[in-house]
Amino acid sequence: MDWIVGMQNAIDYIEDNLTETIDYEKVAAQSFSSSYHFQRVFSILCGFTVGEYIRNRRLSLSGTELATSDAKVIDVALKYGYESPDSFAKAFRKFHGILPSQARNNGSMLKSYSRLVLKFSLEGGCTMNYRIEEKGSMVITGCSMRFSGSPSDRYHQQHDFMVSGNTRFVRYALQGMASDCSIEYAVVSNIDDEGYDFSIGTIIPTYFTDHLEKTVGENNASKLTIQEVPERKYLIVETERSATSIQEHLEIRKRAITEWFTESEYQLANAPEITLFHYDRIYKDNSYVELWLPIEKTR
Repeated sequence: MDWIVGMQNAIDYIEDNLTETIDYEKVAAQSFSSSYHFQRVFSILCGFTVGEYIRNRRLSLSGTELATSDAKVIDVALKYGYESPDSFAKAFRKFHGILPSQARNNGSMLKSYSRLVLKFSLEGGCTMNYRIEEKGSMVITGCSMRFSGSPSDRYHQQHDFMVSGNTRFVRYALQGMASDCSIEYAVVSNIDDEGYDFSIGTIIPTYFTDHLEKTVGENNASKLTIQEVPERKYLIVETERSATSIQEHLEIRKRAITEWFTESEYQLANAPEITLFHYDRIYKDNSYVELWLPIEKTR
């Protein structure tokens, strides 16, 4: 219950300071956690980042203020943290679909972005298989891209990246070189309010390294990335075996955050998060996903 209270305290602090400069360290302190841990937990549970929540709440309130008062646009822009009318107008139009000067027009449609409120409900009472393992360093060869923008923007970027012909060809070629072609690694790193780095690939034997360009083609070879993941400790959870396990791993991440972390002496570490996709191409119902969440002891 303290964890729920802490998260709500952090949200309340944000709401009380929407017209001020918000220090993420002070926000996280309200939830009794580090800034990185709070931001990661917040984005996993809510589906958007702390920065996106703050930005959308400010734009929502600024729309209400312009529509219901005689405040000048420049004063409202400065009040909600925008340094110039131009930057405010651009953000306002993207959010509301109209310019700030049009907010007072009769019949203008504005968007409302509601305040977050955590509600306690009885959940759990079910099992979740997990293990804690120290994993050695590994080198993952694959394709990478940085996804940025809103959650919707990132979703479309990731979808387009995964289905593109070049990416799929390189993935299949690398899996052919891997000692276990049924496993693929996805790595998420450098997470911040603007987005995250995403790479997908596999671990290939070292004797294939000199033949990468020949195998994937000269053009595709230039797009390859080799990512070294250092040794560290992980909380590892698995989905049930099923043909839809890839979709289900997002839900199991939330369960790990809300069920396991709240009762353990660990927190998320500032390190890459790894997802292993285990494909059974013959019996698809035997496919499953492993989620490796980097952990460290709370101080």
